[in-house]
Amino acid sequence: MYHDFWDKLIKFWKKIEDEFVIWRVGALPGMAILVLVIIARLTGSLQLLEWVTLDYFLRLRPPEPRDERVLIVGIDEKDIQSVGTYPIPDREMAALLRTLQKYEPRAIGLDIVRDIPVEPGNSELVAAFKDIKNLIGAEKVLPVEIAPPPALPPQQVGFVDAILDKDGKHRRSLLGTFTPQGYKFSLSLRLAETYLAAEGYFLDNCIHEPHAMCFGSTELSRFGSNSGGYVRADDGGVQVLLNFRSGGEKFRTLSLRDIKKGDFNPDWIRDRIVIIGITAPSIKDIVRTSAVPHLDPPGQVYGVEIHANSTSQIISAVVDGRTCLKTWSDGWEYLWIFCWGFLAIGLGRFTQSPFKNLLYVAVASISLIGVGYIFLVGGWWIPVAPALLVVTLNAVGLSAFAFYQYDQALRAQIAVRQHAIEDTFNVIHNGPLQTLANVLRSLRDQNLCQEQLLSELENLNYEIRSVGEYLKQQALTSEGSLLLGNGVKVDLNLPIHELFYEVHSNTLERTFPCFTTLKVTTRSFEPIETRYLSIEQKRGLCQFLEEALCNVGKYAKGVTLLKVLGTEKQGWYILSIKDNGIGSCSSSEGRGTKQCRNVAKQLGGEFRRESLAKGGTLCEVTFPVASRN
Repeated sequence: MYHDFWDKLIKFWKKIEDEFVIWRVGALPGMAILVLVIIARLTGSLQLLEWVTLDYFLRLRPPEPRDERVLIVGIDEKDIQSVGTYPIPDREMAALLRTLQKYEPRAIGLDIVRDIPVEPGNSELVAAFKDIKNLIGAEKVLPVEIAPPPALPPQQVGFVDAILDKDGKHRRSLLGTFTPQGYKFSLSLRLAETYLAAEGYFLDNCIHEPHAMCFGSTELSRFGSNSGGYVRADDGGVQVLLNFRSGGEKFRTLSLRDIKKGDFNPDWIRDRIVIIGITAPSIKDIVRTSAVPHLDPPGQVYGVEIHANSTSQIISAVVDGRTCLKTWSDGWEYLWIFCWGFLAIGLGRFTQSPFKNLLYVAVASISLIGVGYIFLVGGWWIPVAPALLVVTLNAVGLSAFAFYQYDQALRAQIAVRQHAIEDTFNVIHNGPLQTLANVLRSLRDQNLCQEQLLSELENLNYEIRSVGEYLKQQALTSEGSLLLGNGVKVDLNLPIHELFYEVHSNTLERTFPCFTTLKVTTRSFEPIETRYLSIEQKRGLCQFLEEALCNVGKYAKGVTLLKVLGTEKQGWYILSIKDNGIGSCSSSEGRGTKQCRNVAKQLGGEFRRESLAKGGTLCEVTFPVASRN
């Protein structure tokens, strides 16, 4: 029982060791890919890929209803043609502002720079600026400054600067920033602040982050230099990720002509935010984005629409609870990427089949995309692109590795089976077949009586059964042993020179006819350091020695002298069997000779069998030992 427990414990630890080796080798490509993706992300090489993923998810969101709180008055090409000139004269602009004010909007935003007079009618526009207290005018502060309308006080001015990413697209909204003239607010923030004040919400700084902005308990998630897929971005001032409204018509839009004709419902203006801007392609007040579907022209929105989205985002977050886009901290993001990387490595390890691995990785990738999309709908931008890149590259790399493993495993199985067949045949050849050959030869020569025949057959029966028991034991245990032809089992963990002595002694005790004439037997085996030979190499050498001695016993007629020597000379070990008999060297190459040649080949040495000039046969294998350091 103790022996069984010990065997089970050894097998258990062997499995752990094998698993550790598999993980160490198999996980290295996956870990290398994971590290490379992390480095690529840290250097900013994946920014564009993550931006594209964000834009794609934003386009796929479910449609939202039109925000009725924001109205756009877009001055389009037909308006410019009807006025007959551009810029729109101050008189036309003053008339537009007076008309809108009659319908009592909460705030009017003028997304048209008016730093210098555009005659005729500048005095009328100046008067309108002074009379309309809920009007917010435009200025530019970064990088080139354009002054606001001189008639407007600072609290009625907001900047209209847009922050573009390196691909030229708009994904962030600048709400406030320091300038040489002091701290300034954006047009969209000024409009939202005016609207929300009537609802009882006032702009303030957040308690836990003084530089962030909030209205009541609603915090506007501040953009950081490493937010989401950004790496070392300019996060100056107070910025937020722009969460475009989804759906077809996001805001109601009227033209200058519609206002002049009164072709609108007054409720569209009353108590709303009205933003006046240019929607004429020829003026090129256009910003690029990929986050909004069904644009005409594709990928382009007018500046006034950007301000409408930014204003709506703030009001919707405060009043409706619509989420602002948020991101995880760096630690959580990289933990997320690591988890997906280890998942891909685990799939490659436990599926084992390359086809199953590809299938499971495809399922994992689709799941990852689905999870990323669900998070974005909920207002969280998580790192989907780098995680997907890790999974995909691991799928390709580990699948290729899995194909290689599969091929290697198949080759290993074939090699193991071939080795088992080879070892089995060698044991049978050096044991029962040698005995059977001896019996057949004696019967042909008619010098075997019935009692001797019965004894030989009983011996043959014993040897065959011993082979069966030996092979069964070998299959059940991992011990290194060899069954000799007379049924004696030797321990291959012993030093090779001791094994040679055992093989020599046991083989000479077998009842081969030529052994009966032996008078002088010389044997000497020099030791070989254990590190030079594996168990299988020892097995091959012992089988070679046994085969050579059996040949002497069967074929060396009249042999009286047998020399068996194992010597080391200049880094080579020579194992030789020399006799003075007649007929032990045959010109034909049988199974035994092939076995000897295979042993020599495995050892990186040479085998030779030749007749000696003075009579007898030399059988010898030579192999290197010093070069095995």
